[in-house]
Amino acid sequence: MGIPIGILTPEGLHEAPYSAESLAEAVPFEPEGVYTITRTFNRDHVLMFDEHLDRLEESARLENIPLHLDRAAIRAALRTLIERSGYPESRFRITVPRAQPDHIYLSVEPFKPIPPELIQRGVRVVTVPLVRHNPSAKTTAWMTERKMAPLPEGAYEGVLVSPEGFLLEGTSSNFYAVMDGELRTAGEGVLCGIVRRAILELAPNYLPVRLEPVHKSELWALEEAFLTSASRGVVPIVMIDGQIIADGKPGAQTMWLREAYEEWAQAHLTPL
Repeated sequence: MGIPIGILTPEGLHEAPYSAESLAEAVPFEPEGVYTITRTFNRDHVLMFDEHLDRLEESARLENIPLHLDRAAIRAALRTLIERSGYPESRFRITVPRAQPDHIYLSVEPFKPIPPELIQRGVRVVTVPLVRHNPSAKTTAWMTERKMAPLPEGAYEGVLVSPEGFLLEGTSSNFYAVMDGELRTAGEGVLCGIVRRAILELAPNYLPVRLEPVHKSELWALEEAFLTSASRGVVPIVMIDGQIIADGKPGAQTMWLREAYEEWAQAHLTPL
């Protein structure tokens, strides 16, 4: 039967002419353009949804796609698909095609939270030799390009490295490290994730923030590391390219930030 997928046009919401079992499986069917992706809370509530739409419009502008979203229509269409799905919680993608930006693709799949054991023990990541040509724009091309660097077995995420060797961002996340008592993360050349905005607001309550990336040569000196995304929140990293971070366990600052973010998110939810 497949997941609920619709195309929102000026005439209303229409069923897509294809089916898929997941958001990932639907990618090849979607036209080239820009997108955003996030999850629901409490079935039909969302976090910073207007910020997601703001970024979608900004991505379109950076890609020279004329776009002005009918936000009320998008919210109504998503509510329809979520209600139709019957999922307790959902993860959904909004895709704006370059060639026909008034035909917006909406796809909804069941939300699967990150397994608790991954949070408890942390994840391993590897650096990958990929370059985002327009890192401030969230393009559908990137969904395909990032698959060109398959990850080794056991690696949870790939982290992009600049030509100079600086760790920038994950292939589907933002990347952070704690070094010399400071939270370090790239200040430019990366996508400004929605969760990243909250982390940069919350982090100064725990430690100083420095908007500069760490270098591959500094991995041995990292005290902690973690990644963030809208679907996963804060995920601790305990190994990068085989280099164990500190004692190989999720760091205290990371776990404090994860808890602070979860509380912050619950306090800032709004109905879809």
